[in-house]
Amino acid sequence: MQEKIKNMIVMSLKNLADELENDNLRNPSVETKIYGIGGNLDSLALVNLVSDLEEALSGEFQKEIVLANDRTMSARNSPFKDVESLTDYIVKKLQEQE
Repeated sequence: MQEKIKNMIVMSLKNLADELENDNLRNPSVETKIYGIGGNLDSLALVNLVSDLEEALSGEFQKEIVLANDRTMSARNSPFKDVESLTDYIVKKLQEQE
């Protein structure tokens, strides 16, 4: 499941790379910075990523998942920091629904 989620994030970032004309997102890895210090996305692009991922995750896992809320967005250790932290966060959210 973790690898599948990581691949979904990577594909979403690649799709955003074209829209944003951001070469750093064309070949993302687990270390690719998403949001925050050194991140490749601004807040509007992050909203697009979250929306795309929620839709993809719902289709893939047949579960409604909300990735962003007030608590998540204000967390000291943001799950949106990089691909690895977002993958771990999504796995945890899905496991909570089992």
